[in-house]
Order: sequence, then structure tokens, then C-alpha cells
Amino acid sequence: MPHTGLAPGLRVHGRAFAHIAAFHPQITALRRDLHAHPELGFEERYTADRVQQALRLCGVDEVHTGIGKTGVVAVIRGRAGKAGGSGRMIGLRADMDALAMTEHNDFAWKSTHTGRMHGCGHDGHTAMLVGAARYLAETRNFDGTAVLIFQPGEEGYAGAKAMIEDGLFERFPVQSVFGMHNWPAMRPGTIGINSGPMMAASDRVTIEITGRGGHGAHAYQTVDPVLVAAHIITAVQSIVSRNVRPIDSAVISLCGMRAGELSAMSVIPGSATLTGTVRSFKPEVQDLLERRLQEMCSAVALAFGATASVQYERMYPATINSEAEARFAGDVAQSLVGRDHVVRDLEPSMGAEDFSFMLQVKPGAYLRIGQGAENGVGSCGLHNSRYDFNDEILPLGAALHASLAEQAMPLAAP
Repeated sequence: MPHTGLAPGLRVHGRAFAHIAAFHPQITALRRDLHAHPELGFEERYTADRVQQALRLCGVDEVHTGIGKTGVVAVIRGRAGKAGGSGRMIGLRADMDALAMTEHNDFAWKSTHTGRMHGCGHDGHTAMLVGAARYLAETRNFDGTAVLIFQPGEEGYAGAKAMIEDGLFERFPVQSVFGMHNWPAMRPGTIGINSGPMMAASDRVTIEITGRGGHGAHAYQTVDPVLVAAHIITAVQSIVSRNVRPIDSAVISLCGMRAGELSAMSVIPGSATLTGTVRSFKPEVQDLLERRLQEMCSAVALAFGATASVQYERMYPATINSEAEARFAGDVAQSLVGRDHVVRDLEPSMGAEDFSFMLQVKPGAYLRIGQGAENGVGSCGLHNSRYDFNDEILPLGAALHASLAEQAMPLAAP
């Protein structure tokens, strides 16, 4: 995608941005190296090694590895205030993993691994947090402890949950935690947030339909599972439109079907499988969707003399910002880029994010940082084979991370 600079008329304020901008080339080099060496969830060994090396060069106080399999945590202590330290501890999180997809870019830092690609910008997220680590370690202009969390396995592996189960917050008892994601639909340098839902819960549904196979010329002797599947596909679309309140958001998408053999034109198979995803924000809506899917699939199949079983897996919960932390994060963003470049009522996305597991345990907020072309027009979307992170926003993202720590744990007046 053709990258632009920051949004027209945007002036970034604060010493953090100016300090970090001085080593923008080094952050960019790290980001592009990570892009060239993408790794899938819980396989981020090269990435974790590069992060560790960079953190040690930054002069952080502690580096902890192997948390949640391949996760890395850095600890940076600020300068003590009058009373010898506030005891405050703030978490900052970036995800590290790539996607199982083939890259179709042709620049020098494109993926060197066939079938793996940083198609969601986690290479940029990691580089931004390393940039924040360098600034915080060099300046220590805060009173407390900054905990920098480099998380594996966001893309469907629940790496955040793995780190939590591995004792993340027992070992590093932060009072709050913050994360961010690049957003191609927003102008580069703009920052978005809201004080409630940011991303939807993501559930996986698998529907197994059992009928009775036979010859396509004698369909009356069969119970055709393909026909049943077709009716189920149509019927379940009524669940959102007729069972969910219009003011509650939900999506059911049946995205895959497997039945029979393409070469067997006259064979009606004995079974069919549908797979899909269910998205929602509220637990009560999630419960309703699961119940209605079970009821409707069974009833439709029964009407045709078939049976249907529904496997409903709750994958990621909804990402819900806590009100006070979202307001604070918006204020921090505004201190950097000004009121006109902060969207405080950003529309939630029906996409999912495993930072949600952290927000279930700790108060915090999840932000979006714009990286697209002007007004988002012409931007290459996430999970696209021609996606690339916009390196122009690296210093701003790093400064936002660092400023969250500084302003959450300010130094006491002399």
C-alpha cells in the first residue's frame, strides 16, 4: 500500500515523540526485520529473540522469557518520588505473531517464509513497544514500574490467556493494562477509542448434519444432507434479524461447507458439515445465539428426516474498555495529537481480539492508531496479502505507549 506521512495539519506534542523520532530509523529497521521473518502463534522464537536483544540494548531493568510459551516481559523502573516510589505498576501490551497466508508484496522486507505473513501489523506493534521501552529506559520520567508485555499467539491461539494462566499478573501485578492496534481505515496519526465495547466476542460454530446417502437419480430414497444444509444456512440468518434486539449487535456467518465429492456428480452424501463464526458484544446475546442455533438446526434437520448437532465454541470474549481507563487513554492521546485527531466514540468492530482476556482480569483500554491513507481511502486492509505496516506512525505509537506510562505514574513535584 502507498504510505503517507501523518495526517495533514497534525503536530505531535510532547518530549516522548521528539525523543523517539530521533531513533525512528532503528525502529523501522526492527519492524522490517520482523516483517521478513513472520512466525505463527507460539512459534515466535526468532521474534522473541530479536525482542530480547533489543530490550537489553535499551537498558531495561529485567527481561523475562517463556511466559505463555514464547511471551516476553520487560520491566522498567522509573525514578522514585519523595516517598521513595509510588508502587504503581502499569502494563503495556503488543502482540507478536503473524498469519498463515502468502504475501504478495515485492518490497525488500517481504516475508521470507512461504505461507506466513505479517498481514495484521503485529510487527509494527512489537516495534512500537520496543521504541517505548528504549525511551522509558533512557528517560525514566515516571514514578512506578512499567511492565511491557510482548504477547504470542493473538491470531486464534489465545496467547493472552496463555500468559495469564502462566502467572503473568501474579508475577507482574499491574493496576491497569493498555494495548493498541493499527487501523488502516483511519488517517495516519489519528487515535480512536471508546469507553465500552471495542471488539466483539468471537465464537466458532460447527454443524454436523447426518442424513442418508444414495443415488442422485433416486433422491426420494435418500435424506439429502446438502438440502438440509442449504435450509439451515438460510434459516439461521433469521436469528439476528428476528431474535436479537435491533439495538444489540450480532453477526452469524456460516462460511464453509463440506459434503460429498466434487467428482461424484450423482452421489448424494450421507453427511454434511457447516462451519462459521458468531460475533456479539453482550454475554446475554451470546447465550441467546448459542441456544437459538441449537434449536433451529435441530428443528430444520428434523423436518427433513435428518439430524443436526451443533458444536459451539466460545473463543475470545468481547473486548470491553473500562470507563476510567478509556477516558484516561483518550486524554493521553489528546495530549499528543490534539483534540481534533482523537476519536473518543469510535465505532466498535465485529472483529475479535484476545486482549479481551487481559481486560477481564485488569481494568484497561484498547486503542486504535490510524495508519491508512487520507480518510482511509485507498488503504490496504488487515489480513490482506498486500498489507504492510505504515512505518511513518512508529514514533507516534511508541510515544503513545510511553506517555500512557508517564502520565499514569507521574513524578512527584520536587
